[in-house]
Order: sequence, then structure tokens, then C-alpha cells
Amino acid sequence: MRTPLTKTCGVTIGIWLSTGFFAPVLLLLTIDLIILSRYRTGFERLSATLDPVVRELTVFAGVIGRLEEETFQSELLRSLQARLSHGTASAAQEIQRLDRLATLFNLQRNQLFLPLAILLLWGVHCGLAIDRWRLRCGSQVETWLNALGELEALCALSAYAYEHPEDPFPEIAAGAPCYRAVSLGHPLLLDSVCVRNDVALGAGRQLYVLSGSNMSGKSTLLRTIGVNAVLALMGAPVRAESLQLTPMVLGATMRVQDSIRDGASRFYAEIVRFKVLLARAEGTVPLLFLADEILHGTNSHDRVLGARALIAALLERGALGLVTTHDLAITAVAEELGERAANIHLADRLDGDKLCFDYTLRPGVVEKSNALDLMRGIGLPI
Repeated sequence: MRTPLTKTCGVTIGIWLSTGFFAPVLLLLTIDLIILSRYRTGFERLSATLDPVVRELTVFAGVIGRLEEETFQSELLRSLQARLSHGTASAAQEIQRLDRLATLFNLQRNQLFLPLAILLLWGVHCGLAIDRWRLRCGSQVETWLNALGELEALCALSAYAYEHPEDPFPEIAAGAPCYRAVSLGHPLLLDSVCVRNDVALGAGRQLYVLSGSNMSGKSTLLRTIGVNAVLALMGAPVRAESLQLTPMVLGATMRVQDSIRDGASRFYAEIVRFKVLLARAEGTVPLLFLADEILHGTNSHDRVLGARALIAALLERGALGLVTTHDLAITAVAEELGERAANIHLADRLDGDKLCFDYTLRPGVVEKSNALDLMRGIGLPI
């Protein structure tokens, strides 16, 4: 960072040391303070934001540098690797350069070095160098991070495939929307506790209405279908004996919550989510929707009418999906739709005083509930 100003500083300090004449140094110090006051706001902003940014980018630089050393055969991986560069320098080299500039900029925080830093306008030179880096590379940082994120996601998928060699790759089909799974299970459940089920949507059947008692596995089944669809469409293996599906977008109303901050009830939050689902269903790619406890936050009369209207609107747009409910009145919707829908259920049984679940799908509507049994089981006066 040798500039005419730094040379002037050196000459001035030399005159002072050799002759004892301090006036040139005083004049130079006055000029420096004027310049520093002009850049003060920028320095304060740079000091507040530089270290956290550089710290995070330095972590990424190590990962990027490792990926840059690899030789890939896949065209996709080579294209992602090519995005981790900037001109003749790699992304890792550019980030390391920024790290060195940040280290130099922070030297002025040393009290022993501060007087010399003021005379040499050390912070100004370092700050301008950092700004030149920003103009040269700043627009590329998002590209680097996006490429790194895609590579990391692909590494995670490959690790899953390596750790689960028994899981098959799905068949991505063309034609009418479908989701056909044989022996479908949740990827996060151990084989010792994972109960698998068959699911078949398509070929005229667009909807399952899933009823069942508490803790029987309704929400878990929705998650199982959704997670395996995501894995399949990302190119990963799936937890099933086989899975055939067409390209689809996913949408769900699960874990919907009210918000004090937004002044929104659970019911309002859910219908807003349904509005998003209807918009997605309007697209060129079919929608797979998963609605847990549909319209749970309102009375039974409005729930049935609202659910009937929403389901009809989604099916008219070519969507496939599952709806779970505790309100057995909603199961009539499946009967009204004929071949386009079917009722299925998950049940439980009492073994003495203990509730037992087998998590196995059965056709039809659930015939009993367990809410009172559960309340008694934890000691409530029922």
C-alpha cells in the first residue's frame, strides 16, 4: 500500500528525526485528522460488520478450497465447481485475500501501533483496499455460497444413499399425476419400529381421507409420504420397496400455529396456507397436498362445508393429496366424490389398560376413538 501520501509521511518523519523540526509532522497530523474525520462514518460501519462477515467466509473458504481440489466426472459437479472461481483466482483465494486485508485493518486497534497508523492513514488505505475487494468480488459471494450449498446438499444425498444401500431409487414417471408406493416407511424411523404401508394415488383416485384415533400415526403417515416425495424428486433413494411418482410440487398444512404478533388465529393461519396451496395447484406442475386435521380450528358445521369446498377446488385443479381428520363428518366428503376418493383409517386396541397401536392402514372409516381412554390413562377424572 505504498502511495505518495505514505512516502510523504516517511519523508516528514525523517526530517523530524534528523532535525528535530516538528512543524511538518504537526501539519501532516492535522491533514490526517481531517481525512480521518471524513471517513469516520465508513470506518465505524466497516469495523462493526467486517469481522463477523470475514469469520464466516473464512470457514467457507476451507470447504471451498477442499472442493476445488477435487476432480469430478459429473457435468453437474463440474459446473458447480466452476462457479467457485473469480477470474484467474479461486473463491478460496479471494476470501483469504479479504481475510488478510481485515487483519491489516484491525492492526490500528493496537494502542502501540495507533499513532503510526494515524500518521500513515493506515485505516484509510486498508478500508479502500477492502472496498476495492467488495467491488471486484462482492457480487460473486452469493454465487459462491449457492454453489457450495448445492454441493453440500448433493453430499448429504450421497451420504444417505451410501448409508442405506437397501433403499431403492424411485421411478420418476411421465403422464398423469401419480404417487404409488409399496411398503412405504419414514426414513428417520429405525427398521425395528418402522411400520410400512402402501399408498396409491393416481389413475382416477386423487384423495384419501384418513381418520383415526389419537396417536395412531396419521401425522406420521403424512410426513412419510411428503419426505419420501422430497427425497425422490431430489434424486435420492427412498424408504420403500418401490415408489413411482410424477414430478409434483408439494404443499402442506401441518404444524399450523396461531400468532399473537400477527393477530392470527390457528384457523386463519390455516386458511392462508390453503390459499397458497390453491395458487400452487394452478401451476403447470401438479400439486401433492397433505392437510393435517383440516380446518381443526372452527366448528363442525363450518369445518365440513369448508373442507368440502377446499378439497373440491384442489381436485378440480388436478391435485393429489391426503386429508386427516378427527371429525368423522368429513369422511362423507370421500363418499360424495365416488371413485376419486377413498376413506382409510388407522386404529388402536386396548390390551388390558394399555392402548396399543399397529400403525397399519385399513380401508374405511375408523369405528372408535380413544380420547377418553387416554384421559383416563393419565389419571384425569373421566
